[in-house]
Amino acid sequence: MPRSLDGLVLAPVTDQAPGQVGTRTRFTYHERNGEIWAEYAGGDVVRGHLVGTREGDRLDFRYVQLKRDGTTSSGHCVSEVTELPDGRLRLAETWEWESQPGSGTSVVEQVERVVVE
Repeated sequence: MPRSLDGLVLAPVTDQAPGQVGTRTRFTYHERNGEIWAEYAGGDVVRGHLVGTREGDRLDFRYVQLKRDGTTSSGHCVSEVTELPDGRLRLAETWEWESQPGSGTSVVEQVERVVVE
């Protein structure tokens, strides 16, 4: 059974284009019964939300965000969850804006290692 994302904090490994999600952005994930959602903020993003589903190691979600310049944007993302050698989780993401032109890939990783006793 895949490890839950519930309560994990993840951050991008590299910056995206200016005005978008970057290494200072933090995502706090929640998961229950195949549903996933997260809040995120940091860098050029004042507030963001994502909501979707999880089947095994595949996430499929929509996201919306408010940027510091007062503009909003939205899109769709599919992510694959993998576990790093140190036990942290990584999401390899393929995303596409729905509110504006643009698409790409990104990687977010768990910010801190969870200690399992």
